This record gives sequence, C-alpha cells and structure tokens, in this order.
Amino acid sequence: MKPPPTLSKLRVSGSESRTYLKDVLLAATLSALFTFAAYHLSGLRREPHKEIYSDGYSENNAFTLIELSIVLVIIGLIVGGVLVGQNLIAAAAVRAQITQIEKFNTAANTFYGKYGYLPGDIPAGPAAQFGFASRGQYAGQGDGNRLLETGGINSIPFGGFPILGEEAMFWVDLSVAHLIDGTFSTATPTTTVLGLLSSNTTVGQYLPQSKISASGYVYVWSGGWQEACAGTGKDDNNYFAVSGVTNLVDWEVPLMTPVQAYAIDKKVDDGFPQSGNVMAVDAEGWASGGPVADSSESYYGDSDPNSFGPVIAGDGEQTPLSQGYPANTTCYDNNNVAGATETYSLKNATMINCWLSFRFQ
Repeated sequence: MKPPPTLSKLRVSGSESRTYLKDVLLAATLSALFTFAAYHLSGLRREPHKEIYSDGYSENNAFTLIELSIVLVIIGLIVGGVLVGQNLIAAAAVRAQITQIEKFNTAANTFYGKYGYLPGDIPAGPAAQFGFASRGQYAGQGDGNRLLETGGINSIPFGGFPILGEEAMFWVDLSVAHLIDGTFSTATPTTTVLGLLSSNTTVGQYLPQSKISASGYVYVWSGGWQEACAGTGKDDNNYFAVSGVTNLVDWEVPLMTPVQAYAIDKKVDDGFPQSGNVMAVDAEGWASGGPVADSSESYYGDSDPNSFGPVIAGDGEQTPLSQGYPANTTCYDNNNVAGATETYSLKNATMINCWLSFRFQ
C-alpha cells in the first residue's frame, strides 16, 4: 500500500536553541545587575554629605553625576529586560506552535503505521475490528482513500468543513488511540451541518486549542488552495490548519501577526506565504493579502486573478495593493510591485492578520 502523505519533519535548529539559551542568560544577568545596583544605590543617600557654611547653616548636596549615571544605567537595564522578556515570550509561543504540529503529525503517522489508515479515514470494517467509532456509508465518512474529507451534500465529499466527517473523526480516533492529549468523543462521521448547528456543543469538544493563541484551534482539511480558493479540484494533500475559530461553522478568522506567521514559516519551511509546506491559506482561502479576489470572502487574499493560486514573480499576474486592502490589514503583500512574489507583511508587527496551514507531504 502506498504510504500516506506525511508532514515534513519540523525541527528547531541548534542555532535556535543556542539563541534561546543566550536570551535566557541575558535576562538572568540583567536581573542580577538590577538587584545588585538597586541594593547599593539604596545606601548612597543614607548619610548625605553636608556643606557647613560660615553662618552655621548646612545644606545637602544634590545627586552627583556618578549617582545619576547609576540611575540611568538601571533604567536602561529595566527597559532592556522588559524587551528581552517580550522577545522570549514571543519566541516561546512560536516554538510551542511548531512543537504542537510536530506532535500531531507524529501521532497521525503512528496511527497509520499501526492500523493501516489515517485517523478519521479508517473504513467501517477495520474501525469496528480495532474498537473505533462506527463510520458512515458515504465518501468522506471513512472511505480509506488517504484524504481527510467531509461527507458533503449529496454524498459528495469535500475537504473544508473541519467539524464534520473524517476531518472531525481524525481527532476522535487519535484520542481513542491515546496518541494525543485531551479527549475528543463528540463528533460523529455522519453529523450534518444542520445537526451541528442545532447541537448544544462547543468548538473545544471537537478540536484541540492552538498553542500560539487561546482563541485559536488546530484542524485538518484537504485539497489545498485548488479546492479552498478556486474550487477547481484537489491537490491530493492533507493539511493541519491553525486559525481563529469563533463558532462551530466559522473558522476563517485571523489568529497571528505576520511576524509570528513568518517566524513559524521560516523555521520549518521557506518563509514565503504562498509556497512550500507552510502557507498562509486555510480551508476557505488565502489569508488577508490585498485585493479581494472573491467578494464573498472578507479575508480572501492576493492571488492570481486567473487561477486564484499563488502569485510568483515572473508570472505577470498581480494587482498592486493600492487597489485593494490598505496595508495594515494584510498578512502578506507584494510591496506594491506588480508581479513581485508575495512576502509576509512584517511592517504589520502587531496586526492579527494571518492563519497558516501545514501540508502533509
């Protein structure tokens, strides 16, 4: 049997670890210096020097230049320590998100190696044999085709409704197999959209929470931008997506800043939003990238106006950003250069404009 697509190995390099260690040591050093300086400064004015004048009056001197210099140094150390602390927190969030995807990928591969199918995709017979939940009779409800799909309308599967069909059962199967943390047992392969909306359930009963933000979740989907953006077919790959989710049917919500998205993409892939194994796309479309290619999608980003696919330098397809979204709403852009390859909008350091998907290879 042909092995399933598997996510490329995600690893934080040795240099990343050394950088993290140096940051920790720097923070500890700054803390020690601050404590030492504060301790000694507290005693500098205990016995102030006095000038005795001929009329018998005395007057305390003002702070000396040395004392003022020490105060300024301490202020600088405090500011530096705060900045280092913020960088450490941001870097830790990025590392935690990468590690989470690694663990889910390992769990999926382990499941396939043991049972011969991807979690969620296992057919009814083997599912019953191994003690997993029952499957549906239609495609996308446990059909064993190595693609994680949703049992769609009129029994036609599609790859982008993460709390239905195989995409929802992915987490149930991993949970039953004790390959991931948490318990997911609410989903069924035959639940419909109407049934989902009428249920008294929450997103957290179906999907694991993301590490980079408490308002986000991780889900699986398939088909790539060809299905999500263009509706012209599938790319025969599965994906982990990390995005904001506000309710059971609305998961196309930005979750991270362009700086965070770039940091994740750069660590494990090529650092570009529309290429490689990590891309700024989810089951509904590209992250906010500029001109709206489809007015029905409020966060539909820059794409080739003919294929709705990635914009690559030299293909001659690109509308400058000045004709679309203002720059502060973008996850990625072309720096207003028609025909340029899209890059993450790092100028939007604090804007929550991005989501990411990690492709199974």
